[in-house]
Amino acid sequence: MPIIEKFFESKEALNAELSTSLEVALTSGIEAGGRATLLVSGGSSPAPAYKHLSGLALPWHKIDVAMVDERWVDAQHEKSNETFIKQTLLQGHAKDANFVTMKNASDSAQAGVVECEAAYQTLKQPFDVTILGMGPDGHTASLFPHATGLEHGLTTKQLVCAINAHKSEVTGDITERMTLSLSGILNSKVIKLLISGQEKLAVYRKAKQNLDVAQTPVSAVLQQEDVTVEVYWAP
Repeated sequence: MPIIEKFFESKEALNAELSTSLEVALTSGIEAGGRATLLVSGGSSPAPAYKHLSGLALPWHKIDVAMVDERWVDAQHEKSNETFIKQTLLQGHAKDANFVTMKNASDSAQAGVVECEAAYQTLKQPFDVTILGMGPDGHTASLFPHATGLEHGLTTKQLVCAINAHKSEVTGDITERMTLSLSGILNSKVIKLLISGQEKLAVYRKAKQNLDVAQTPVSAVLQQEDVTVEVYWAP
C-alpha cells in the first residue's frame, strides 16, 4: 500500500484537512460496522483537530476512542496522555464516546500488559483510524530507538506491549510506557502520521529508507506494505 504525502503550507490547513478526513472515516466506520474506533496520540500536533471533532454532532456513543501509547503514570499526572485527550477531544459532544485507556492499577507497564491487551481486544477491529506522531529520534507511539522491549514490540502479534525507553531529551524522565505494538498499529484501515517542521521532515525522509528499524522505529510503519500511511506535514 502506498504512502500518501499530504504537505500543507500551514498547520491551519493541515488541521482543516485532518478534521474533515477523521469525520468522514468515523462516519463511514459506523455505517459499515455499527461502531467506529479511533486510536489517538498525545502531543500538540493533533490538538486542534481533536477540539474540532469534539464539537461535531457525531453519534459519539457509537465511537470508541483509545490510546496509541501512554506513560505509566496516573491519569491525573501532568504528563499523562489520557489527561490531554480528555482536555482536547473528550469534550462537548465527544464526551459520549467510549474511552479506553492504557493505564491500569498494575505496578508496572509490563505487569499491566495482560489487562490492557484484554481491554483493547474488545475494540472493533481493524481500527478505523490510527493517529501517530513521530519524534526527532525516529520513534513513533512509544516504540523508541533501542528501548527495552522494542524487539518484542516489533514482532509480537498482541495489540499492546510494554516499553522502557532509554532516558533522553525526547523521553524525559518517564521512560516506562504502554504502547501499541507494530502489529497493533497496523491493525487499522488507515494510519495518519503527523509531523511538522524541517527537522522532522528530514528524519521522516531518512526513516523511509533506513533498514535499521531499531535506530528509527517509525521505519517499520513506513516500510510495510499492508496499510496505507497518510503523512501530514506542515512547517
